[in-house]
Amino acid sequence: MLEVHNLSISFGGLKAVEDVSLHLQQGAIASLIGPNGAGKSTLFALASGFLKPERGTVRFLGEDITGLPPHVICRRGMVRTFQIVQPFAAQTVHENVAVGAHLHHRSRRKALARAEAVARRVGLADQLNKLASSLTISGRKRLELARALAAEPRLLLLDEVLAGLNPQEIGEMIPVIRSIRDSGITVLMIEHVMQAVMSLSEYTWVLNHGSLIAEGTPAEVSNNAQVIEAYLGRGTAERLRRNSVHA
Repeated sequence: MLEVHNLSISFGGLKAVEDVSLHLQQGAIASLIGPNGAGKSTLFALASGFLKPERGTVRFLGEDITGLPPHVICRRGMVRTFQIVQPFAAQTVHENVAVGAHLHHRSRRKALARAEAVARRVGLADQLNKLASSLTISGRKRLELARALAAEPRLLLLDEVLAGLNPQEIGEMIPVIRSIRDSGITVLMIEHVMQAVMSLSEYTWVLNHGSLIAEGTPAEVSNNAQVIEAYLGRGTAERLRRNSVHA
């Protein structure tokens, strides 16, 4: 469904993403993980048209979409969320979700109907008439998800949709994300909440300093020495290896 080949981009001499390639199968829930600053959100921006790569290509549903503007890619079915949620604060939840629905529905009535159905799906049915500014962090995360779903994606890129949530809220969101995939939408998520990665993801890519350092099932990458070192530092990783040998 999504094929990324040797994507690269630099900012002021800093290689934010360097020769990254991945192939995402249709119908999967997959994840992109790595330490802060690893290049994960930049890779999302390159794939979804918010940034143009210096090198490499992006193919979606068999077509080359490299360099196309975000609204064109969105209309073709690749929709992303953002780590920092910025709803239209002075509008209601219903109106916010309808913004996404207007991508395919010119009629306000149809857009609002679509928005209501999506809001119910993500657990916002009882908050449709609330101002977006009144929502909790959890509510805003659900709103961001609803706006993306209202655009009727075939591939949904989730950028830390669970960040800032408490364990109970995370537990409530996991089945929502799983139900999205079960409805036929492929999901690729950036996530630091390893509970969600281990529970949801079928395949994982790991970035560090803009480069792909590992890929495989969540269990495989969590035991990868390079991944442990990227997250914990070389000294801690070496101590863990020594302790495992002497255990």
